[in-house]
Amino acid sequence: MLTLKARYESVRRDFEIADIGFFVLRIIALSGTVGWLLVAPVPRETVSTFLRIAGFFLAYCLLVYTLLFFRFDRKRDIYRLFLLFDFAFVYLLIVNSGGFASSFFIGFYLLTALHAFYYGYRSGMVVAAVCTVIYLLAGLRVSAIEPIDFLLRISFLFLIALPIGLLSVILRKDNEKIESLNRDLTESLETLKHLQGKLLEAEKLSALGRLSANVAHEIRNPLTAIGGFAKRLEKRLPEKTAEKEHAKIIVHEVARLERILQDTLTFSREAKFHLRHADMNDLLFWTEAKFAELCREKNLLLTVRPAPGLPSCIVDEDQIRQALDNLVTNAIDAMTDGGTLTLATRTECESGTHYVVMDVADTGPGVSPDSVKKIFEPFYSTKVIGHGTGLGLSICKKIMEEHRGSIRVSAAPGGGAMFSLYIPYIPVEEIFKAQCWEIMRCGMDITGSAAERCPAFPNYGRICWSVAGTLSETKVHCPVAVKIGDCHKCTFYGIVNPSRPS
Repeated sequence: MLTLKARYESVRRDFEIADIGFFVLRIIALSGTVGWLLVAPVPRETVSTFLRIAGFFLAYCLLVYTLLFFRFDRKRDIYRLFLLFDFAFVYLLIVNSGGFASSFFIGFYLLTALHAFYYGYRSGMVVAAVCTVIYLLAGLRVSAIEPIDFLLRISFLFLIALPIGLLSVILRKDNEKIESLNRDLTESLETLKHLQGKLLEAEKLSALGRLSANVAHEIRNPLTAIGGFAKRLEKRLPEKTAEKEHAKIIVHEVARLERILQDTLTFSREAKFHLRHADMNDLLFWTEAKFAELCREKNLLLTVRPAPGLPSCIVDEDQIRQALDNLVTNAIDAMTDGGTLTLATRTECESGTHYVVMDVADTGPGVSPDSVKKIFEPFYSTKVIGHGTGLGLSICKKIMEEHRGSIRVSAAPGGGAMFSLYIPYIPVEEIFKAQCWEIMRCGMDITGSAAERCPAFPNYGRICWSVAGTLSETKVHCPVAVKIGDCHKCTFYGIVNPSRPS
């Protein structure tokens, strides 16, 4: 029952006006046959013959409509099968109702008009030609041909097929154009919705950063006083007393709060970068040297896999080191029972943009699908309360966005989690080619404040779509991209990526 209901819903969803036309044609044919029997002075033996013809009509209609119900996706082929039975039906009507003088010849007009409308003028002309041959054969079996009347009747078949078929082609093209425009509109609305979501997320994080900075500044001074007095009390109180233990707890918790405040200020303040070309493999080796001893203490195997011939990137080394420190620290904390920590570099190309990728992979428990969606949100943490501030990954995300890149999490090849830092770079052969602002003339290169707002200026004008446009993972900064709604449609994108679909 559920299958039949689902099939019915599928047929109803794909039903067209032409399907109604084919069905109405059957009703007209059957009604005309019955009406002719009721009105015309027909002999009894002719009535019997016409009842058998009507039975043949009902039988093949039932058969073909059953087939159509279960295979509605093949309806164009099934209607052609229907046409063969219709030819036989009209042929029998004409043979048994007067030949060339039969009024049932109008059935050929209906068949020609309907098929010309559904399949186009070529199929309409073929149907008209077949109707002419069938009419000639049926008429010659009963009566002598009258050339003038015969030619007049069949000429109308072709006069019907050609204009209706041409009109059908025009309507079909217009309908396809409308459907294409509807698809483009739907895609544009989805893109706009996506861009609005990214803009709201960016504004939300910006507001949260401002609020956090203000709160942190207000809390920091009294917290420093509390911590100072707690340390003085801890030194003066006698050992092995409850008061001494209480003072130690206060000192420990104040220190934890100070770390949270420091991370909050790091997350909320605008960083002052000192950008220069750097080798990411050097940063990888620096991280290896810093954490090698800690990994040995925790019985972890530290593996480093630098990619040979890695291109340099424009980065602030201290900021990238901080991001790596946070990721490595999280990976070490995740492997409580030992495991393997892998640091690697590689290159990747995505959306016409080249990236140097730094991977930090562990063999810990991994990241659940629910956590992936919010793992980079501020103050979200999977660690137990008291360990970590919930801002480490948020700071990594902020650092990468300020470097025009991104951070992503995935399942590590050997189990666990892998965090990847994507840092964009421009190949050497692209550096001195025309930049986006030179082609689009948006004014970013001559307007100071505007240039500061555009992440593509001055180093990423050849990959503006990924750092400032609709293909970026943050909000759209480029006014041209905001206007057109999709960087694939941008003139500059077409110039730089002529082989990519636009």
